[in-house]
Amino acid sequence: MSAPRLLLCAGASGGGKTTVTCAILQALMGRGLNPVAFKCGPDYIDPMFHSEVIGAKSRNLDLFFLGEDKTRYLLERNSAGAGLALIEGVMGYYDGIAMSHQASAYHLARATQTPAVLVLDGRGSALTLAAAVRGVKDFRPDSGIAGVILNRISPMLYPRLKACIEAETGVTVYGFLPNRPDCALESRHLGLVTAAEVADLKEKLNRLAAQAEESVDLNGLLALAASAPPLNAPPIPLPPPVEGKPVIAVARDKAFCFYYADGLELLKAMGVELAEFSPLRDGALPEGTCGLYLGGGYPEEYAGELAANHSLLREIHHKILHGLPTVAECGGFLYLHRTLGDADGRYHWHMAGAFSGEAHNTGRLGRFGYVTLTARTDGLLCRAGERFPAHEFHYWDSTTPGADFQAEKPLSDRKWTCGWHTPTLYAGFPHFHFWARPELARNFAAAARRHQNQEALL
Repeated sequence: MSAPRLLLCAGASGGGKTTVTCAILQALMGRGLNPVAFKCGPDYIDPMFHSEVIGAKSRNLDLFFLGEDKTRYLLERNSAGAGLALIEGVMGYYDGIAMSHQASAYHLARATQTPAVLVLDGRGSALTLAAAVRGVKDFRPDSGIAGVILNRISPMLYPRLKACIEAETGVTVYGFLPNRPDCALESRHLGLVTAAEVADLKEKLNRLAAQAEESVDLNGLLALAASAPPLNAPPIPLPPPVEGKPVIAVARDKAFCFYYADGLELLKAMGVELAEFSPLRDGALPEGTCGLYLGGGYPEEYAGELAANHSLLREIHHKILHGLPTVAECGGFLYLHRTLGDADGRYHWHMAGAFSGEAHNTGRLGRFGYVTLTARTDGLLCRAGERFPAHEFHYWDSTTPGADFQAEKPLSDRKWTCGWHTPTLYAGFPHFHFWARPELARNFAAAARRHQNQEALL
């Protein structure tokens, strides 16, 4: 299938690619073109932002998790019927794992043969912008840089900048966004709170979309996207689904919101029924629960409300200790501790108590980035010795972090032990993507099916 697609990249974080991505997505939604958004890398926030505020379907494309074949397959599958697949890059265009381009936006553009458009912050520059374009474009002979969009520049200066850049580099400039303080998408909106919590965001995005219609060559970008070759992604074989439609309860609210949408869909393809519930509001797990999925999020921000839901905490404590198959990633892992400390470390709220330890704020980002996990024990997800990719990002730590996996940093000698892994439990700080190894989803589904059969005998 030929999926019209573009990748928006930048020279560094903070260059405006998120603002430009959102402006274009909102404008295309206004045209009724049904765009689909993708985020390069493991980021949970931007896809929520794209889907919950703009209303566009949004997915992650992560080459470290998925590899090239699965990435192309999920891009093609999720782009079916879309007027445009718009991929937002990560960091600088070539910035990947360690000092390599592995899993970078450039790697993704090349693996998917997607034209890349460079977003440049034009404040305080003139001819140097042409040097920046040429530097990024020519750094690799297959850079794929096919266009430029200028950000935060004067409308009066734009025609001269466009002519200069195109003459010096041969790269088409597809428009600009002026500096619009009234439309600023502060980093705290995207990085510290969820999109749903920003009251005036939709109004800002509508203003950005109107600006994009006025000063960005959207028709030219659509034509560039249509020039992308067919993906020709082969289908990915999957394990057979389980029988019986066992119910896996998925925690979903302001405190627990970090899930990969494709991973949830894969669980359903493995034969389970997903039933969402709120640990903040619901007094019990969904009826018929045979498995529990506690994703990441912000439980520390809502610890008092979570602690007040005594009936649910008691039920989760009892059921996990009596063998309810459970996956708890990062924030979900914090929720299962005996106590969860607040940001200041002055109060420790009682949580589910499936683990005896305490979770506390370290004041700094710990063990950040990609890892490969090797199981040291047989358990819920896999057998001892089996490996799968994961990612860590957390400021809170645990007095009982577990030691059932060995984590290894890619392209590095750094390693450590982490996580809990029993026949009915995975719990730890590393997040993972079920599509990285579909057998993990099948094993979780099979455990839920066994629990369903056990419950039927009682």
